[in-house]
Amino acid sequence: MDWAQVRQVRSFNRAVTRRIGVLTDDYLGRGRPWGESRLMFEIGLDGADIRDLRERLSLDSGYLSRLLRSLEAQGLASTRPSPHDARVRRVSLTRKGLREWRLLESRSNEVAASLLGNLGAEQRERLLAAMGEVERLLRAGAVAVEPADPAGREARGCIAAYIAELERRIGGGFDPGRGPSAAPQDFMPPNGVFLLARLDGEAAGCVALKRLGDGIGEIKRLWVHPSARGLGVARRLLDALEAVAVDMGVHALRLDTNRTQVEAHALYRRLGYAEIPPYNDNPYADHWLEKRGLRDGDGADPATTAPHASRKSRTRRARAA
Repeated sequence: MDWAQVRQVRSFNRAVTRRIGVLTDDYLGRGRPWGESRLMFEIGLDGADIRDLRERLSLDSGYLSRLLRSLEAQGLASTRPSPHDARVRRVSLTRKGLREWRLLESRSNEVAASLLGNLGAEQRERLLAAMGEVERLLRAGAVAVEPADPAGREARGCIAAYIAELERRIGGGFDPGRGPSAAPQDFMPPNGVFLLARLDGEAAGCVALKRLGDGIGEIKRLWVHPSARGLGVARRLLDALEAVAVDMGVHALRLDTNRTQVEAHALYRRLGYAEIPPYNDNPYADHWLEKRGLRDGDGADPATTAPHASRKSRTRRARAA
């Protein structure tokens, strides 16, 4: 660990929290702490499910409940069962809460403008560019990669989005039934694995490993949600998959791609995958690639827990919080 980098991060955190005024119980002059105001902002004009708020804000249930009780006691919010699912609790702002939300929105804009107001034009552009980069990197650092049920709701949603994107890209459409088998059972231990990337509690991408035999595995269904592209999610997924492959005894990974998958093809090339002769009869494939000589820890994602990993490997790749 580079402690100079740690000190820089802490210094940045102190500067930001002091400058935007979150250290008092009178955030934006409205007589309540920042946490309650931020929760009101996330509830928004349309309301929100409590479980979504918990995921979005990374709050434990107890603390979120205390914040909600405080807002309810102030007459700003109300909680009731969702009209679509009685098991789900939904919170909405009251009329008083909506008025307060609009006032908080206005004052938040004023604070944001004040951060820029004393800077020259060039400084403002530099600050805005730096803020955009910090936000992007913080989002990248919040991505978690973990095994998932390939027949589960999130996995099926990602695969459906992957297929829909290929249908748009490939002229004449895409029929997954015409290619080699990629059924959920192909991606289940001990013969495969399905990995999901999650960001802010939502599925942000996926990749699957299918064992072909004789130490050979195949990469399938690599996909990243458009909103998460540019955050290094695909690289994280592939690093994690290679680590799982090693634990499964796979020493070489293969894949096929369509010529329209230019971004994926370029990524595979950067990671050491080389062109090989066709190894299957997939009618949609234009390129066949392979990477041999996988080694434990070679590009492995340290924030990923693999289902096939030994205890030593799991410790080394313990999931990040």
